[in-house]
Amino acid sequence: MRKYLTSAALSILAFGANADHHTLQVLSEYWQYDEFLDQFPAQRALTEKLNKTVQADASPLKTEQKKPISISVVYPGQQVSDYWVRNISAFEQRMDELGIEYQINQVFTRPNVDLRQQSVSLMEALKNKSDYLIFTLDTTRHRKFIEHVLSSGETKLILQNITTPLREWDELQPFMYVGFDHIKGTQLLVEHFKNVFPEGNSNYSVIYRSEGYVSEARGSTFINQMSHSGHYNLASSYYTDASRESGYQTTLTILEQNRDIDFIYASATDVALGAVDALKEMGRTDVYINGWGGGTAELQALANDDLDVTVMRMNDDTGIAMAEAIKWDIQGESVPTVYSGDFKLITSEADDNEIRYLKQKAFRYSNRD
Repeated sequence: MRKYLTSAALSILAFGANADHHTLQVLSEYWQYDEFLDQFPAQRALTEKLNKTVQADASPLKTEQKKPISISVVYPGQQVSDYWVRNISAFEQRMDELGIEYQINQVFTRPNVDLRQQSVSLMEALKNKSDYLIFTLDTTRHRKFIEHVLSSGETKLILQNITTPLREWDELQPFMYVGFDHIKGTQLLVEHFKNVFPEGNSNYSVIYRSEGYVSEARGSTFINQMSHSGHYNLASSYYTDASRESGYQTTLTILEQNRDIDFIYASATDVALGAVDALKEMGRTDVYINGWGGGTAELQALANDDLDVTVMRMNDDTGIAMAEAIKWDIQGESVPTVYSGDFKLITSEADDNEIRYLKQKAFRYSNRD
């Protein structure tokens, strides 16, 4: 079921001073990426060391394994965005290059929907005493699952698609947070929209994913930073169920309510492509629209001039980082608590050679399949 909020309700929730308060309240529960590294210099050194390792060729495991390690993966991979599928492909290929013996059990679910399946899979991983569990953190329900895993003390937890440690876990942090920092990516888009619409006085709408941390970090951060300029008018904003269909239906509603929309900020691939479907159907080539992530579907949409801009993640780096972190752990070496990969902002006017280079870099493992 789609979850919509009225424009009036969202004006209270996500605009102006109340938006600042709401977003700050949610995001203040987490260490921001650079804030965490500034607070703990030893962590910054480890993170920088890992980044150099990620960019280098694989160096095989030095320690002899007594038995294969067991890994459970529970990912929200059933979506148009190919981030999750590519991520696990890069992870497995790097593990193979490192010479690590492992057994892996993968479960792909829908984002924030198949919670029962996620719960069953997580409990099974704990029951089987997996050495490593790779999951994500977005909702309160996820947090409860994770706290149960942390309290078990036997399975090491890697949290994917989040790079900001939760403050309240303090000394009982997961083994690792890894992903592409949502706020850093959003800030690139904020600066781009301000450059494209430098005069301000522009009307815009925001399409969130489903409710959760990612929506706050990407969507509400965008609104807050645009509102601080004082020249951009938030006409409406909506939560969705993070699907392409909900992005399509929401965009039709946005256009019906306000025909003077100058741009739409979409906080995820699936909702962005749904917005594109609606804009094309309504013949609204005048509305500027972004993607978020720069996966295969978004790059094709950029090439077709359906999307105007996106932030492209150097996708495979996080899969490689997880593999290298596990290698370091097996060898008894210290592992950084956080790792964020890099972004590149790309517009529909990007040169073909630049796109080709970025694809080779971002998908250097996952394009081998």
